[in-house]
Amino acid sequence: MKIHHGKFVPGNKKFGIVVSRFNDYITERLLDGALRVLRKAGVPEKNIKVVWVPGGLEVPFFCKKLKAQKHCDVVIALSCVIRGGTYHFECVSNELTRGIDQVALETGTPIATGVITVDNLEQAIDRAGLKHGNKGEQAALAALEIASLNDELGMARKKPRTLKKK
Repeated sequence: MKIHHGKFVPGNKKFGIVVSRFNDYITERLLDGALRVLRKAGVPEKNIKVVWVPGGLEVPFFCKKLKAQKHCDVVIALSCVIRGGTYHFECVSNELTRGIDQVALETGTPIATGVITVDNLEQAIDRAGLKHGNKGEQAALAALEIASLNDELGMARKKPRTLKKK
């Protein structure tokens, strides 16, 4: 039996980070956490591209755009959606996560998700570096691991044999 595990070594991988500006007092902390992890792992600044977008609904589109323009091997999606008094929270949360999943499957791009969907500001703050850690850091760790695992599994596939002409 062969068991595969990703490693937290960046190699020469490029990382794209798409971060929503809405609730930026939270998303800035998520971004800081993600950058801290990538730098600590030894990812050079030139291999990190950060794209700020207006809100959560724009995140999937720009994840796809980064991959289409070959700016990255792995994308980190960062956003914060806080429940309000309307149905808008459910719409944004559902479409944001669905969109990220769809982009990952359509493009074959690994996307590590640091998306916070919470009931209130206190919960958001807790997930941006307090009681529940920093979800941006956790997403960056996942990005490092999936980049490695994606390589490992890609190299594990054997090329089809071709017949040689005599």
